[in-house]
Amino acid sequence: MLALLYDIHGNLPALDAVLADAREQGAERWLIGGDVALFGPWPADTVARLRELEPATWIRGNAERWTADPSGAPDGDPVQGGVAAARDALGDAVVAELAALPESVAVDDATRAWHGSPVSDVRSFLPQPADDEAELLAGVTERRLIFGHTHLPFRRTSNVEAIELVNPGSVGIPLDGDPRAAYALLHPGGEVEHRRVAYDHAASAAALRERYGDAGWIAAPEHRIANARLEGS
Repeated sequence: MLALLYDIHGNLPALDAVLADAREQGAERWLIGGDVALFGPWPADTVARLRELEPATWIRGNAERWTADPSGAPDGDPVQGGVAAARDALGDAVVAELAALPESVAVDDATRAWHGSPVSDVRSFLPQPADDEAELLAGVTERRLIFGHTHLPFRRTSNVEAIELVNPGSVGIPLDGDPRAAYALLHPGGEVEHRRVAYDHAASAAALRERYGDAGWIAAPEHRIANARLEGS
Protein backbone atom coordinates (compact mmCIF):
# COMPACT_ATOMS: atom_id res chain seq x y z
CA MET A 1 0.00 0.00 0.00
CA LEU A 2 1.26 3.47 -0.95
CA ALA A 3 0.88 6.49 1.36
CA LEU A 4 0.51 9.84 -0.44
CA LEU A 5 2.15 12.61 1.62
CA TYR A 6 1.81 16.14 0.27
CA ASP A 7 2.43 19.67 1.54
CA ILE A 8 4.02 18.84 4.88
CA HIS A 9 5.55 22.32 5.26
CA GLY A 10 7.91 21.59 8.11
CA ASN A 11 5.16 20.50 10.52
CA LEU A 12 6.88 17.56 12.20
CA PRO A 13 4.14 16.60 14.72
CA ALA A 14 1.57 16.44 11.91
CA LEU A 15 3.94 14.25 9.88
CA ASP A 16 4.61 11.94 12.81
CA ALA A 17 0.88 11.52 13.41
CA VAL A 18 0.32 10.66 9.75
CA LEU A 19 3.21 8.20 9.62
CA ALA A 20 1.90 6.38 12.69
CA ASP A 21 -1.58 6.15 11.19
CA ALA A 22 -0.32 5.08 7.77
CA ARG A 23 1.80 2.30 9.24
CA GLU A 24 -1.14 1.12 11.32
CA GLN A 25 -3.19 0.90 8.11
CA GLY A 26 -0.48 -1.16 6.42
CA ALA A 27 1.40 1.41 4.33
CA GLU A 28 4.65 0.00 3.01
CA ARG A 29 5.64 2.60 0.40
CA TRP A 30 5.67 6.38 0.39
CA LEU A 31 5.14 9.14 -2.15
CA ILE A 32 6.42 12.51 -0.97
CA GLY A 33 4.69 15.09 -3.13
CA GLY A 34 6.64 18.29 -2.52
CA ASP A 35 6.56 21.34 -0.24
CA VAL A 36 8.21 19.44 2.58
CA ALA A 37 9.95 22.13 4.66
CA LEU A 38 9.01 25.73 3.86
CA PHE A 39 6.91 27.74 6.38
CA GLY A 40 7.11 25.27 9.26
CA PRO A 41 8.81 25.31 12.66
CA TRP A 42 10.83 22.15 11.96
CA PRO A 43 12.17 22.28 8.38
CA ALA A 44 15.37 20.26 8.85
CA ASP A 45 13.81 17.76 11.25
CA THR A 46 10.99 17.14 8.79
CA VAL A 47 13.39 16.39 5.95
CA ALA A 48 15.36 14.09 8.23
CA ARG A 49 12.21 12.18 9.22
CA LEU A 50 11.16 11.78 5.60
CA ARG A 51 14.60 10.42 4.73
CA GLU A 52 13.95 7.54 7.13
CA LEU A 53 11.12 6.28 4.92
CA GLU A 54 11.93 3.37 2.62
CA PRO A 55 11.06 2.84 -0.11
CA ALA A 56 10.06 6.43 -0.85
CA THR A 57 9.66 8.40 -4.07
CA TRP A 58 10.07 12.19 -3.90
CA ILE A 59 8.96 14.94 -6.27
CA ARG A 60 9.67 18.65 -6.19
CA GLY A 61 7.12 21.28 -5.24
CA ASN A 62 7.13 25.02 -5.70
CA ALA A 63 8.48 25.40 -2.16
CA GLU A 64 11.65 23.51 -3.06
CA ARG A 65 12.03 25.59 -6.22
CA TRP A 66 11.49 28.87 -4.35
CA THR A 67 13.88 27.92 -1.55
CA ALA A 68 16.65 27.23 -4.06
CA ASP A 69 15.91 30.36 -6.11
CA PRO A 70 14.40 33.17 -4.01
CA SER A 71 14.50 35.50 -7.02
CA GLY A 72 11.90 33.29 -8.69
CA ALA A 73 9.54 33.39 -5.70
CA PRO A 74 6.85 35.98 -4.91
CA ASP A 75 8.12 39.17 -3.32
CA GLY A 76 7.56 40.04 0.32
CA ASP A 77 6.33 38.01 3.26
CA PRO A 78 5.42 35.32 4.01
CA VAL A 79 7.33 33.82 1.08
CA GLN A 80 10.65 35.67 1.19
CA GLY A 81 10.94 35.55 4.97
CA GLY A 82 9.97 31.90 5.03
CA VAL A 83 12.44 31.08 2.26
CA ALA A 84 15.28 32.76 4.14
CA ALA A 85 14.44 30.82 7.30
CA ALA A 86 14.23 27.51 5.42
CA ARG A 87 17.52 28.12 3.60
CA ASP A 88 19.24 28.85 6.89
CA ALA A 89 17.80 25.74 8.56
CA LEU A 90 18.42 23.31 5.69
CA GLY A 91 21.80 24.46 4.41
CA ASP A 92 22.93 24.81 0.82
CA ALA A 93 23.46 21.12 0.10
CA VAL A 94 19.97 20.02 1.17
CA VAL A 95 18.34 22.99 -0.57
CA ALA A 96 20.06 22.04 -3.82
CA GLU A 97 19.21 18.35 -3.40
CA LEU A 98 15.51 19.07 -2.90
CA ALA A 99 15.42 21.48 -5.84
CA ALA A 100 16.88 18.78 -8.10
CA LEU A 101 14.03 16.34 -7.45
CA PRO A 102 11.89 15.40 -10.47
CA GLU A 103 8.74 17.37 -11.22
CA SER A 104 6.67 14.20 -11.61
CA VAL A 105 6.86 10.43 -11.33
CA ALA A 106 4.87 7.49 -12.67
CA VAL A 107 3.06 5.74 -9.83
CA ASP A 108 1.82 2.89 -12.02
CA ASP A 109 0.95 2.34 -15.68
CA ALA A 110 -2.14 4.56 -15.44
CA THR A 111 -1.17 7.04 -12.71
CA ARG A 112 1.27 9.95 -12.55
CA ALA A 113 2.03 12.28 -9.63
CA TRP A 114 2.77 15.99 -9.84
CA HIS A 115 2.90 18.70 -7.23
CA GLY A 116 0.47 21.15 -8.83
CA SER A 117 -0.43 20.01 -12.34
CA PRO A 118 1.28 18.86 -15.55
CA VAL A 119 1.76 22.48 -16.61
CA SER A 120 2.89 24.16 -13.38
CA ASP A 121 3.84 23.57 -9.75
CA VAL A 122 1.71 26.58 -8.71
CA ARG A 123 -1.40 25.89 -10.81
CA SER A 124 -3.58 23.03 -9.73
CA PHE A 125 -7.06 21.55 -9.78
CA LEU A 126 -9.92 22.50 -7.48
CA PRO A 127 -12.72 20.45 -5.92
CA GLN A 128 -15.03 21.93 -8.58
CA PRO A 129 -13.87 22.24 -12.21
CA ALA A 130 -12.37 25.59 -13.17
CA ASP A 131 -12.20 27.23 -16.58
CA ASP A 132 -8.58 26.22 -17.13
CA GLU A 133 -8.98 22.49 -16.47
CA ALA A 134 -8.73 21.49 -20.12
CA GLU A 135 -5.51 23.49 -20.40
CA LEU A 136 -4.06 21.80 -17.31
CA LEU A 137 -4.86 18.38 -18.75
CA ALA A 138 -3.78 18.98 -22.35
CA GLY A 139 -1.75 16.05 -23.62
CA VAL A 140 -2.23 13.91 -20.50
CA THR A 141 -2.45 10.20 -21.33
CA GLU A 142 -2.69 8.78 -17.81
CA ARG A 143 -6.11 7.88 -16.44
CA ARG A 144 -5.33 9.21 -12.96
CA LEU A 145 -3.36 12.19 -11.67
CA ILE A 146 -2.23 12.68 -8.09
CA PHE A 147 -1.32 16.22 -7.02
CA GLY A 148 -1.45 18.69 -4.15
CA HIS A 149 -0.59 22.37 -3.75
CA THR A 150 -4.06 23.69 -2.89
CA HIS A 151 -4.17 21.85 0.47
CA LEU A 152 -7.75 20.76 -0.29
CA PRO A 153 -8.37 16.99 -0.21
CA PHE A 154 -10.74 15.65 -2.85
CA ARG A 155 -11.24 13.02 -5.53
CA ARG A 156 -13.32 13.46 -8.67
CA THR A 157 -13.40 12.58 -12.35
CA SER A 158 -12.68 15.39 -14.77
CA ASN A 159 -14.99 16.06 -17.68
CA VAL A 160 -11.80 16.22 -19.76
CA GLU A 161 -11.16 12.70 -21.04
CA ALA A 162 -12.62 11.24 -17.81
CA ILE A 163 -9.29 11.57 -15.98
CA GLU A 164 -9.45 10.83 -12.25
CA LEU A 165 -8.08 13.68 -10.13
CA VAL A 166 -6.82 12.95 -6.60
CA ASN A 167 -5.61 15.51 -4.09
CA PRO A 168 -4.58 13.82 -0.81
CA GLY A 169 -4.72 17.15 1.04
CA SER A 170 -2.01 18.70 3.18
CA VAL A 171 -0.23 16.93 6.01
CA GLY A 172 1.06 20.14 7.60
CA ILE A 173 -1.30 22.99 6.68
CA PRO A 174 -4.81 21.85 5.67
CA LEU A 175 -6.94 24.68 4.30
CA ASP A 176 -10.42 23.14 4.26
CA GLY A 177 -11.40 24.21 7.77
CA ASP A 178 -10.40 20.88 9.34
CA PRO A 179 -7.07 21.22 11.19
CA ARG A 180 -6.42 17.48 11.27
CA ALA A 181 -3.50 16.33 9.13
CA ALA A 182 -4.63 15.03 5.73
CA TYR A 183 -3.15 12.33 3.54
CA ALA A 184 -4.35 9.43 1.39
CA LEU A 185 -3.65 5.76 0.83
CA LEU A 186 -3.51 4.11 -2.58
CA HIS A 187 -4.54 0.49 -2.08
CA PRO A 188 -3.10 -2.36 -4.17
CA GLY A 189 -6.36 -2.67 -6.08
CA GLY A 190 -6.27 1.01 -7.03
CA GLU A 191 -8.75 2.33 -4.47
CA VAL A 192 -7.98 5.74 -2.95
CA GLU A 193 -8.68 6.26 0.75
CA HIS A 194 -8.55 9.78 2.18
CA ARG A 195 -7.63 9.93 5.85
CA ARG A 196 -7.49 12.60 8.58
CA VAL A 197 -5.39 12.38 11.74
CA ALA A 198 -5.75 14.58 14.81
CA TYR A 199 -2.64 16.10 16.39
CA ASP A 200 -1.91 19.19 18.51
CA HIS A 201 -2.18 21.74 15.69
CA ALA A 202 -2.37 24.64 18.15
CA ALA A 203 1.04 23.68 19.54
CA SER A 204 2.50 23.53 16.01
CA ALA A 205 1.15 27.00 15.28
CA ALA A 206 2.60 28.33 18.55
CA ALA A 207 5.96 26.70 17.77
CA LEU A 208 6.47 29.11 14.87
CA ARG A 209 6.50 32.07 17.24
CA GLU A 210 8.59 30.17 19.77
CA ARG A 211 11.24 29.53 17.13
CA TYR A 212 11.14 32.71 15.07
CA GLY A 213 9.86 35.30 17.56
CA ASP A 214 8.07 38.24 15.96
CA ALA A 215 9.36 37.67 12.43
CA GLY A 216 6.80 39.21 10.10
CA TRP A 217 6.52 36.21 7.80
CA ILE A 218 5.14 33.81 10.43
CA ALA A 219 1.70 35.42 10.81
CA ALA A 220 0.26 33.71 7.72
CA PRO A 221 1.43 30.13 8.38
CA GLU A 222 0.63 30.52 12.09
CA HIS A 223 -2.97 31.42 11.22
CA ARG A 224 -3.28 28.67 8.63
CA ILE A 225 -2.00 25.90 10.91
CA ALA A 226 -4.21 27.08 13.78
CA ASN A 227 -7.38 27.59 11.74
CA ALA A 228 -6.96 25.40 8.64
CA ARG A 229 -8.01 28.36 6.53
CA LEU A 230 -6.45 31.20 4.58
CA GLU A 231 -6.36 34.55 6.32
CA GLY A 232 -9.69 36.35 6.19
CA SER A 233 -11.69 33.19 5.55
